[in-house]
Amino acid sequence: MASQDWFDKDFYKVLGVSKDVSEADLKKAYRKLARTYHPDSTQGDPAKEAKFKEMSEAYAVLSDKSQREEYDQIRAMGAGGARFQAPGAGSGGFEDVFSRFGQSRGSAQSADFDDLFSMFGQGGSFGSGRFGQSTGGFRGYGGPQRGADVTARTTLDFQTAVKGETITLAGEDGKPFKVKIPAGVADGQKIRLRGRGRPSPDGGEPGDIVVSVSVRPHPVFVRDGLNLRVTVPVTFTEAALGATIEVPTLGGDPVKLRVAPGTPSGRVLRVKGRGVHTAKGTGDLLAEVQVAVPSHLDDQAMEALQRFHELEPKENPRADLMAKARE
Repeated sequence: MASQDWFDKDFYKVLGVSKDVSEADLKKAYRKLARTYHPDSTQGDPAKEAKFKEMSEAYAVLSDKSQREEYDQIRAMGAGGARFQAPGAGSGGFEDVFSRFGQSRGSAQSADFDDLFSMFGQGGSFGSGRFGQSTGGFRGYGGPQRGADVTARTTLDFQTAVKGETITLAGEDGKPFKVKIPAGVADGQKIRLRGRGRPSPDGGEPGDIVVSVSVRPHPVFVRDGLNLRVTVPVTFTEAALGATIEVPTLGGDPVKLRVAPGTPSGRVLRVKGRGVHTAKGTGDLLAEVQVAVPSHLDDQAMEALQRFHELEPKENPRADLMAKARE
């Protein structure tokens, strides 16, 4: 259910976006702020934790199409931008309704909303609206209301997100509840537990629990869709002469890969089926070769390299680069 304090909250301002922001730009703005204010990185700073809760509430509303429309309507109502007409209220719409309570439109947020909506033949009321509870819709005339959704957050390590697992979270009433994390869940993804939220106040469907997932970065692997990427250093001689090397896999034994003679830095070697496995498919492990240049050489090694330099082909590896730059 909608919250009457939406009249006073500018969720667009909280996230630093315009009212016509797209879904993609909204998500990008939220994730940028979340990296700064997430509890995992604020070390218990109360002000930043409060900011994070405010941001989360704003994003929970604006990222849901129906809730965003309802929020915009309510904000417009409070600003004098919308007019509604109650049955039998004549042509005055909300202006007449508020006048019957002895209030102007500008002070509408202090009205008794249960009484106000009963004039429209709707028995429900605006909910309490707090962090941890997102909104349901307001349902118009008659009909049971859907219970409110409840929001929760969890932070997973990289391997748990890739492999999947059942975890336990604390509910808003303090009681634990289990959440099955599907294999391949991505950072920023939401998991919806149908019918596990607040009960309906008048016999309608219960709300849902919506769990927002954050994933900690891995020190070695990077997610690329269903693929996993890893950078693998090789020596100059391994790259030049060819070699068989070991490459790590996520949560499993290393695999052996053949580096062909003359392999350049940046070449990607693919290991089929060792990426992220989901119901939609399975990715690969992509090993990017990085030629490691030694930082310390003894005299014998320096002499050997000097002899190699005298023998190597006198090709300029930057010739194509310079030619293209002149085009």
